[in-house]
Amino acid sequence: MKSSRGFSLIELLIVISIILIIAMIAAPKLGRARMYSQEMAAIQHIKTLHTAQAQYYSQYGRYAASLAELGPPTAGNPGPQAADLIPGDLASGEKGGYRFRLEATPSGYVIHAEPVQFNTSGSRTFYSDQTLVIRNNFGPEPATASSPEIK
Repeated sequence: MKSSRGFSLIELLIVISIILIIAMIAAPKLGRARMYSQEMAAIQHIKTLHTAQAQYYSQYGRYAASLAELGPPTAGNPGPQAADLIPGDLASGEKGGYRFRLEATPSGYVIHAEPVQFNTSGSRTFYSDQTLVIRNNFGPEPATASSPEIK
């Protein structure tokens, strides 16, 4: 009788199939975890925008009407057109899988955050204003002032 060393082809195929099954089970959970982390980052970016708006208001006596006004200047020193209060990537309107919009209102400002690709970069949309309350909507429709508050 000859003693064989190593694995047979059938044993290797079984091990590879088990690894593939485990990978198929883990992949959706990894995607959901990534999406959740991008949603949490979007909430933090909204808080950053609130802080920047408070600083802008204290310096210029009004709220910024756009993300560009809060962002870094293209040249020269910071001023009301580009106060250098937020990073350039956030001022561009897209960061961490979310698109951010800042709009002026008669009483203050409104912030909207929506996923770049729904159910891939996020499953919620966000809304906030000068009251500092962040609201969310589970679905592709934009969150509004009547959407549920994040607690």
